Amino acid sequence: MSPPGFAVALNTIRACFDGAIPAMMATCTAEGVPNVAYLSQVYYVDERHVALSFQFFNTTRRNILANPYGTLLVMHPHSGGFYRLHLRYLRTETGGALFEGMKAQLAGIASHSGMADVFVLRGSDVYEVQGLDDVGGSRLPELPPRPAVLAGLRHFAQRVSACTATDELLQAALDALADHFDVRHAMVLMLDAGAQRLYTVASCGYARSGVGSEIEIGHGVIGVAARECTPVRISHMTHAASYSHAMRASMLEQEPGLLPGTDIPYPGLAEPHSQLAAPIVSAGRVLGVLFVESPQDMRFGFEDEDALVAMASHLGTALDLLQAAAEPAAAPTEERNPAPEPAPAASAAAATATAPAPDTGAGAGALLVRHYAANDSVFIDENYLIKGVAGAILWKLLREYTQDGRCEFNNRELRLDPALGLPDVADNLEARLVLLQRRLQESQSGIHLEKTGRGRFRLCVARPLRLAEIGA
Repeated sequence: MSPPGFAVALNTIRACFDGAIPAMMATCTAEGVPNVAYLSQVYYVDERHVALSFQFFNTTRRNILANPYGTLLVMHPHSGGFYRLHLRYLRTETGGALFEGMKAQLAGIASHSGMADVFVLRGSDVYEVQGLDDVGGSRLPELPPRPAVLAGLRHFAQRVSACTATDELLQAALDALADHFDVRHAMVLMLDAGAQRLYTVASCGYARSGVGSEIEIGHGVIGVAARECTPVRISHMTHAASYSHAMRASMLEQEPGLLPGTDIPYPGLAEPHSQLAAPIVSAGRVLGVLFVESPQDMRFGFEDEDALVAMASHLGTALDLLQAAAEPAAAPTEERNPAPEPAPAASAAAATATAPAPDTGAGAGALLVRHYAANDSVFIDENYLIKGVAGAILWKLLREYTQDGRCEFNNRELRLDPALGLPDVADNLEARLVLLQRRLQESQSGIHLEKTGRGRFRLCVARPLRLAEIGA
C-alpha cells in the first residue's frame, strides 16, 4: 500500500533510478525563482528516501541549500511512463556505503558517456520523498516476463544447502546462477584480510578461469562491495575496465618483493556493460564477494540485486558452516609417522622423490619447485603457481613429503602451524585449499591434492621432486 501522498509506492519504480534515462530536477531560490536541470544520477535508498549525486556547485545545489524542497521527474526505461517525486533535502554524505555505491555507479555512467574526467562525485545528497505521482499518459508494452526470482532463490538455496565440501559449494552456486538466473559470467572471490585483497576461487563463462587472480580492497565494483559491505550495481558501461578491473600493473610498486610473472590474469569480460557485486557476509564479517557481469546493457535490475544479496548471504553462512565442519577435533598421531604405508596408484611415484637440493642442474627428470620466502611464491619449473598463504601451505606439504615421505595431512595441523601465517581463526582455510587444489590442477604439473575425509587430504605426486628455497 502506498503511504499518504503517494499514488504509487517508491519501490515499484526502482527501474527509473538505473540511470538509463536522465532525470529532471526542478528547484527554486528562496525568492521563488525556478530552475530546471538534468541529473546524472538518482539512487534508491529505501521506500521513503532517494539520493542525488552532488558533482558541481551549480544552480540546483545553491537553490537546495537555500530552499530544501524540489520536484523530480523520472521516466521508466521500459514502459516510458513518467513519475513525479516531491522531495525535501536532508543531508549530504561524503563517505560510507551509500557514497561508495553511488560513486561506483556514477563511474559506469561516466564511462558510458565519455565523461569520466568530468563526473566526479563530491557527495551524496539524501532526500526524503514526501509524495509520488504517476504523471499518466501512454505506456509501451510490458517486457516479456523474466524467470521468477523467488523460484530461482529457492533452487539456489536447495543446491548450496546440499553441499558437503567448499569446492562443491562454490561450483553449485555458479551452476545455480547459470541454470536459474541465466547468468553466464560470474565469479566468487574470497577475502584475504591480512593482505587486504580478494582472490578468485571459482568462476564460470570465461576463456580462462582466473583462479588465483587478485583485486585490492576498494578497487573497482568488487573491491568497493567488499570494503563497504554493500552491493554495487552498474547497468551500462562501455569502457568500464578502467574502473571494474584491478590495475594489477601497480602491484609491482605497491608490494615489495613481488616477483615478475606472479600476476594471474583477471578473468573478467573485456567490455562489460552490466556488473553487479554483492558482499559474502556471515556473522557480520565480510568473507568475499559474489560477482556477475554481462556484455548487455541493463542486464541486472534491482530485483537481480536483491536476489544476489540474498544468495551471497546464504553462501556466506554455508562457507562458515563447512569451514567449521572441515577441521577435526584432533590430529591423529599416526599421521606423524615418517614411514608411510605404500602410496596408492595415483601417487606411486612418490617413493622416488629426492631430498631438497640447490638448483645445480642435476637430477634430470625431476620436477623443480622453487619457493621465494619474500612472499611465499611458488614456481614449478619455470611457471608461476601461487603465492601468499596458499604458497606457504604447498611448500610445507612438499617439504614434509620429500623429507619424511608424508602424503596424508589435515586442516587442523595447518591451522595450528604458526609458520603458515594464517591471519586468524576466522580465515577460511578451506577456501585457500580449494584455490591451491585448482591452481595445481590447471598447472598439469603432476602434483595435486585429493580429499580423503572430513578435514583430511592427500598430496599426490607423479614425478620426483627437487626443492629449492630462495631467500630464506
